[in-house]
Amino acid sequence: MPTKRETVEIEIRLSLPDSVAREAKACGLLEPGSLEAMLRSELRRRRVEQLFDAADRLAILSEPPLTEQEVEAEVQAARVGR
Repeated sequence: MPTKRETVEIEIRLSLPDSVAREAKACGLLEPGSLEAMLRSELRRRRVEQLFDAADRLAILSEPPLTEQEVEAEVQAARVGR
């Protein structure tokens, strides 16, 4: 059974140079679908960036990596915490 996507209506007011506004409108970039696609793309980009930042921070730690058993214990503890 398909689930209905929840949506939130947000009104956004932009102040853009006239030339940018005209070009964006002509390209369809101010349409709800285009704005949603751009926002999703930026959110994905930021999540990836955060992941790489976290990996960089982990790479400089002087602690040895967790064993498979330690990882499993952490996963189980996180599940219990939920």
